[in-house]
Amino acid sequence: MSLFVDIAALEDIPPQGARVIKTREGCVALFRTADDRVFALDDRCPHKGGPLSEGIVHGASVTCPLHNWVFDMTTGMAQGADDGAVRTWPVRVEAGRILITTDLIARSRAA
Repeated sequence: MSLFVDIAALEDIPPQGARVIKTREGCVALFRTADDRVFALDDRCPHKGGPLSEGIVHGASVTCPLHNWVFDMTTGMAQGADDGAVRTWPVRVEAGRILITTDLIARSRAA
């Protein structure tokens, strides 16, 4: 069972927008959808290393700003003809606060 830590308010991320948290493991992008779902993915496209946090959020997907690869934020898998995946992190929203898995924090501290 994962433990979670409070990292931000939901309103800190605009609808269909993103924010980045920096860890020793690397940057993690937090995405908020139009219907207030939140996803956490590594902020690096596996294709050319583009910053996914600067991409376009649409539904539960994000499009990389460099070459338009589309990723399902639920699974991290590339969509369409593209092949690849980005690591996802467990995240949830409780009482308007965003909580992320402490696995990310623990791995960051161990690095």
